Amino acid sequence: MPRLSRAESQARTRELLIDTARELFLRDGYHATSLEKVAEAAGFSKGAVYSNFRNKDELCLAVLDALHLAEATQIVAAFQSSADSEQRLAAFDAWAQRMLGDTGWTLLEVEFAVQARRDPELGGQLARRARGLHRAIAALIEQQSAELGLRPALSAEVLAPALLSLGIGLGMQRALDPTLPASVLTDTIRALLQRD
Repeated sequence: MPRLSRAESQARTRELLIDTARELFLRDGYHATSLEKVAEAAGFSKGAVYSNFRNKDELCLAVLDALHLAEATQIVAAFQSSADSEQRLAAFDAWAQRMLGDTGWTLLEVEFAVQARRDPELGGQLARRARGLHRAIAALIEQQSAELGLRPALSAEVLAPALLSLGIGLGMQRALDPTLPASVLTDTIRALLQRD
């Protein structure tokens, strides 16, 4: 087996640290997870963590970026799963039922948002990431509308933050009451999309 280059080794270490931190953050929460715990669970020294991340906030941002990318990939796949709009919505509804209200993810997002509220630089980073999510959702709305001949009741730029906000709020409510159906989000999407 060939030896890894220094860059490959560092990338592998970084990936392992993110994976380990994700597991600990989702299980124990942001504040209860220290960099020492991440290093120990990943089998590295604390120095290895600091050579990849300035602090716990930066590590948590990397974890959230990875979570958002993974879930965005699944959402896009759901909306590309069929030529029929109802089947696409059913696939999205299955994702929403599984993920909205995931206790670990929901609590991590809330706990980290509170942390960012105390730090304007960190808050700015989260705001930039949210705007990126808005743009990605708007692009998906525009693409789906064009493919399926749908006419959204509102512009994609207005719908994107509205749907993201509804999803976040619904996720928080489902974390408290898992009996609340995720179909609330799917039904809202259906109501806001009309055939040309």
